Amino acid sequence: MILLLVVPFAAAYTLLQAHFWASRVPAVAIWTLGLSLILGIVVLWLRAATPAAAFVGVVITASLVFSTVTVPYLPWHTALVPTLGVSLLAFVATRFGRKKKEQLGTAEKRDGRAASQVAANLGIAMLVSNDFVQPALANAGLAVRLAATPGIFFVAGLAALAEAAADTVSSEIGQVLGVRPRMITTLRFADPGTDGAISLTGTFAGIAAAAVIAGAGAWAVGGGLASFSISCAGAVFGLLFDSLLGATLERRGWLNNDAVNFLSTASAAAFALALLAALPENLLH
Repeated sequence: MILLLVVPFAAAYTLLQAHFWASRVPAVAIWTLGLSLILGIVVLWLRAATPAAAFVGVVITASLVFSTVTVPYLPWHTALVPTLGVSLLAFVATRFGRKKKEQLGTAEKRDGRAASQVAANLGIAMLVSNDFVQPALANAGLAVRLAATPGIFFVAGLAALAEAAADTVSSEIGQVLGVRPRMITTLRFADPGTDGAISLTGTFAGIAAAAVIAGAGAWAVGGGLASFSISCAGAVFGLLFDSLLGATLERRGWLNNDAVNFLSTASAAAFALALLAALPENLLH
């Protein structure tokens, strides 16, 4: 369901934007598609994802970049920077302490992430950053802020990206360095890798990862301190919400891990949007 919701939308938007820019500023289409493809090839070469997952990643990355293009076009001032950061942090975190994770039985498969995992982690960021979705959000009362501060409206997508990084890093690092985790609902001790179990080490590692992605994204799109603060807060909220879903609905078999990740990134974006709507306008500059 997540793949059906995310991939066709991202593919259609990417094709439309590629055609639009190719007829006006060809360099935008060439660089966006080229860099997204290179990222997919590198991920495939590193065996960080399956071929299908690498393809989904290419499409979503291109869609995110197209949604944040400004003229004059500079690739490092688009969503490419935080998206690349998410991929890099996930790769490093999943490889960190792999032998211990294999002993625990929690290590990621050696052929990398599946297409559904990529769509679950990046899909919400792509959707809420899209040119067709943002006007609807603006009509919900955010239009003034959209026009007032360059890059501020990307805050929802950035929060979702930061949450995706935070979730992966907190889980992977916590299994290796953290003390025995506790369930977020009961605070009882649990085995590493248990759905809904958290540790201080893993949580702080996740918050640090969220700050890195939020900072990189805010710099890239020119959102400034407001974008950083709001997206980072949204990511931390989503990180805790992820653990809560894991301890309740996932443990009962009502949701799988992909659904939990998708909903957690959605909660991060929603929390960021709520802050964006509630904060005084002068704090967004």
